[in-house]
Amino acid sequence: WEYGTDEGGGAFYGPKIDLKIKDAIGRTWQCSTVQCDFNLPERFDLEYVSAEGTKERPIMVHRAIFGSLERFFGILIENCAGELPFWLTPTQLRLLPVTDSVQDYCKEVAAKANKMGLRVEVDRGNERLAKQIRNAEKGRIPVMAVVGVKEMEQGTLAVRSRKEGDLGSFNVDDLLAELKRCDDDAIEMTKMGEVPKKEEEEEN
Repeated sequence: WEYGTDEGGGAFYGPKIDLKIKDAIGRTWQCSTVQCDFNLPERFDLEYVSAEGTKERPIMVHRAIFGSLERFFGILIENCAGELPFWLTPTQLRLLPVTDSVQDYCKEVAAKANKMGLRVEVDRGNERLAKQIRNAEKGRIPVMAVVGVKEMEQGTLAVRSRKEGDLGSFNVDDLLAELKRCDDDAIEMTKMGEVPKKEEEEEN
């Protein structure tokens, strides 16, 4: 990464490295920082015994990975307009039941997904399907699955991506395995079976 000297930005306790991030309108904010602190070891009268048997004063290195947590997430949400990457979004998959008779099936799928570490919720199904889809898209849910009697009988889900539209019908276990891989490797799902493997990405 390119770096520069922050003239006049030095701290009284020692040198530091700041990571500054630009927000959606170009303003710069300090977020992550790694700092050498010569001040606190002296104030706390910290000592250690060196290999030579002498008492020495340590240098403290402290870091703030996100800086201000509220500021970091504010910049992140603003920058992506609330459309967080799949691995980070609070709800990764929403199941959309077409009829009350498939609610138990949806709950079984959600329970299986939750055991795999995926974040899944079931729509209450009180709205028409088009409204359920619209609500999920407005809520920035990356993947939706329409569930009707046909899907329940066949053990499948009719999958829809917020970015890609309808992806087709898939076996529940295959879909959850694909979503789990996307979550683990921090990659996005586009079409079933076309998610790049992590090794391939690293080679490129």
